[in-house]
Amino acid sequence: MRPEILNPLFAPVSTLEGIGPKLEKTVTRLLHGNEQGEPARIGELLFHLPYQIIDRRARPGIANALDGAIVTLEVHVDRHQPAPRGNKRIPYRVHVHDETGDMALVFFHSRPEWISRALPIGETRFVSGRMEWFNGQPSMVHPDHVVTAEEFEELPLVEPVYPSTAGLSQRVLGKAIRAALAKLPDLAEWGDASLVERERWPSFEAALERVHNPRDMADLYPRSPARRRLAHDELLAGQLAIALLRDRMRRSHGNARTGDESRWSKVLGAFAFPLTASQEQAIAEIREDMAKPQRMLRLLQGDVGSGKTIVALAAMTSVVETGAQAAIMAPTEILAHQHLATLQPLCEAADMRLAILTGREKGATRETLLQALREGEIDILIGTHALFQAHVEFADLALAVIDEQHRFGVHQRLALGDKGGGSGGADILVMTATPIPRTLVLTYFGDMDVSRLTEKPAGRQPIRTTAMPLDRLEELIGRVGQAIERGDKIYWLCPLVEESEEVPLTAAQDRFNELASRFGDKVGLVHGRMRNAEKDAAMEAFRTGKTRILVATTVIEIGVDVPDATIMVIEHAERFGLAQLHQLRGRVGRGDKPSSCILLYRQPLGEVARARLSIMRDTEDGFRIAEEDLRLRGEGEVLGTRQSGAPGFALASPEFHADILEMANAEARMVVGSDSTLEGEKGLALRTLLYLFGQDSAIKLIRAG
Repeated sequence: MRPEILNPLFAPVSTLEGIGPKLEKTVTRLLHGNEQGEPARIGELLFHLPYQIIDRRARPGIANALDGAIVTLEVHVDRHQPAPRGNKRIPYRVHVHDETGDMALVFFHSRPEWISRALPIGETRFVSGRMEWFNGQPSMVHPDHVVTAEEFEELPLVEPVYPSTAGLSQRVLGKAIRAALAKLPDLAEWGDASLVERERWPSFEAALERVHNPRDMADLYPRSPARRRLAHDELLAGQLAIALLRDRMRRSHGNARTGDESRWSKVLGAFAFPLTASQEQAIAEIREDMAKPQRMLRLLQGDVGSGKTIVALAAMTSVVETGAQAAIMAPTEILAHQHLATLQPLCEAADMRLAILTGREKGATRETLLQALREGEIDILIGTHALFQAHVEFADLALAVIDEQHRFGVHQRLALGDKGGGSGGADILVMTATPIPRTLVLTYFGDMDVSRLTEKPAGRQPIRTTAMPLDRLEELIGRVGQAIERGDKIYWLCPLVEESEEVPLTAAQDRFNELASRFGDKVGLVHGRMRNAEKDAAMEAFRTGKTRILVATTVIEIGVDVPDATIMVIEHAERFGLAQLHQLRGRVGRGDKPSSCILLYRQPLGEVARARLSIMRDTEDGFRIAEEDLRLRGEGEVLGTRQSGAPGFALASPEFHADILEMANAEARMVVGSDSTLEGEKGLALRTLLYLFGQDSAIKLIRAG
């Protein structure tokens, strides 16, 4: 049960004064990324941190205010310029000046009566808001404050500025956050006393108060004492949840399994390549884990094209040799079917029964498959999230392999492991093609056992990477024509499906139309909005050579394998993160022919984009690329979680708080070692922490354990 003291923070935001049903949806969209599902809760507002301040102690004057800066100005009201009657698209303007210059205050969908009252001609007013300069003319659209000199005395001199969304003003958001702060109860200290004292951290409540009521910008910096304290608490909650998961897995009885390698020798006989030294090493580590009576929880990290799938098959074959079952779970149907295509011939050679379960299998087909699974007639099952469902029952699941793990939560992977048959849960092997720096391994997996594949399999060719400005597009299309005549296959990647007025990027549909006008039916198109059958047909046409150019969005990032594709063109490469560019580049260079990747960019390039493209040209080492990506962009984007909708951190930034992550990891291990049921006084405070940060599933582990 959630501690009663936290109940006020779990009430919906609509219980706050001034937040009605419409604003509740807007706040939910801001905090959750969409309006679907549960409405936002009051406690979530506490973790929505400001990113800058309005400092009314310094008032620059109109002419000296920087573009994009939030400023406070003392202005004289000169004249009103109402919108023409009946034309709502043209804004209402109020022209004002101070001793440095003049500007316009701009109001869309205006209320003329309010504007007349707030800004009477000939009067002096204080206005606060974001400055915009266009063609040398300054303006302020919808000022946050328009007040008299007397009212200005009542405004705080320093005010936080929060990330917001359309339909939610700073004033309303700030008021809601202040109301949420007022509901924050007095909580028992959960942090290690010696650590809190050594770091000179404020209490959790004091840290939140300071960040939401900053004295200056220094209070908002990631390395300020208040921000470091909050980062510690969020990281500790995550590390404690993972430590409890690990503790439960260690204490829950596993099944020692050792295969006789009879089927594995047949798999190797059918496999076209010799194993690399790191593949052999990873297989040995996994088999050693599986031979122990404790449950395995191991991470297999391998760069694009390093051969993780054959290592996973070695592990699955080991359990099939003992008469048990294995499952491999992928985040998308495309990747699940890719695994099927890769594993089918190898499983057939070793007489192993392979099946696939995704959202596509329906009706009688699905029921027949589920019955075969229950009766042990399927050795290895490939699937998507469908594998989590309660009615999916195995006869004896001994190993769950989870691919692209960061797309799934800790407790989802435990749910699959708990489907294990026999007297214990299944061993778990998680795989990722995203090379993860040490700080992020700790963040997402705790002190997990890690196997790394550091070499590419024999026969893989290096990929020559070049960068080219978009104004050389005609030259590139000419070279693509020559490549088609040579029999090459080309991926042409675009960042959007269709042209957008807001974002001036080339759309996949437009690029497809242009290339098809040159090369006819040799050009195919695949993007995320197509139906699965259409995507499959487009991919199959490219695989078989019916089409030679595949125009695509990032739907091809994961799991598409066309070994004879040798050229990857990425448009607007400056818009992608390093890890994603590296994943996309890895779609070529999978056969025995030399391959190339062309990064098309729009000039001028920003500093970060220039650094990214330079790193891509310099190296194919995914681990170096991941470290650089973490340095340039931060954890959520390194792991692709921002694209996939998985939660990043609200308060912590691994690029700034790596040392705190190490502290939190050590603290969590110490807690679980001394009080794994969290029963003592400190344990109860830590339970409050877990609920506060949405890690309450870990409490269920304690009860189940």
